[in-house]
Amino acid sequence: MNTRTKLATVLASLLALAASGAPSVQAKTAIATPSAALHVQQHGDSGRPVILVPGLGGGAWVWAGLLPHLQADHRVYVVTLPGFDGTVAPAGGNFTQQAEDALVDLIRTRHLAKPVLVGHSLGGTLSLKLASDHPELVGGVVAVDGLPVFPGTENMTAAQRPAMAAAMQARMQGLTPAQFEAQQVGFMQAMGVIDPKQAERYGKRNAASDPKAVAQYMAEDLTLDFRDALAHASVPLLEISPYNAPDYASGAMAMSEQQKADYYRSLLAKAPQLKVVSIAPARHFVMFDQPEKLEAALDDFMARLPPPTTER
Repeated sequence: MNTRTKLATVLASLLALAASGAPSVQAKTAIATPSAALHVQQHGDSGRPVILVPGLGGGAWVWAGLLPHLQADHRVYVVTLPGFDGTVAPAGGNFTQQAEDALVDLIRTRHLAKPVLVGHSLGGTLSLKLASDHPELVGGVVAVDGLPVFPGTENMTAAQRPAMAAAMQARMQGLTPAQFEAQQVGFMQAMGVIDPKQAERYGKRNAASDPKAVAQYMAEDLTLDFRDALAHASVPLLEISPYNAPDYASGAMAMSEQQKADYYRSLLAKAPQLKVVSIAPARHFVMFDQPEKLEAALDDFMARLPPPTTER
């Protein structure tokens, strides 16, 4: 079994269940979408704008630990996608496109000059896609364990993806609330965070999101593959690859930290300005396991960016 195949098993589970937990924070404003609202908080009123986008099922609370560090020197906008953390879910289909459109509206209506998008998991995927579709709007992207294609599906054809996504969505939508909560707790214990004392609390918080919305976003994520479009993302990109050695020590999943980082690099190979940084020991929620290392990686990335021009 090669490195990519081994990674597919763990990362498919990781990204399928990704969500997080921390104290809830109420949104201050909302950006309208066709059927719901992108909830937005603003912190700070000077410095380069930064947009923080949580992952699948996450809310603004995902970034509670990182926020004080960033807002000291940046104007920070923290968003919650519709359907997550108790917010109203979108209607219709294509939730991910609605979310991307809402992020574009946020940038344009607030006249943000080359903001840096920092996204976790699904939020990282959305940030990478926005940079591919609208490189003129952003100054850079930091994807924390978010990728342009669902790991392990990179060799599937476009025709194969819908059936796989529909089957996954049907399984998730069939869960009772108790089963959904148990699923989230199980993920957090196995792959979300290292500290077992926090896993149950985080997992229960994950279950505050709408299960059907989580399933819909996840199904759409499974159908995405915009690796080629990354060639248009003509801005600096930073991918954070978490690694926790015990999780990869033996068996089918055995691999080195370098092998995992190289796999991520291969999925982002078309990006013109790419840097991959491994952070260890950390699981999917790097901001919880290694906040100081993540802060250092962000600081280094943003210090190297060209200064933004005038507000748009």
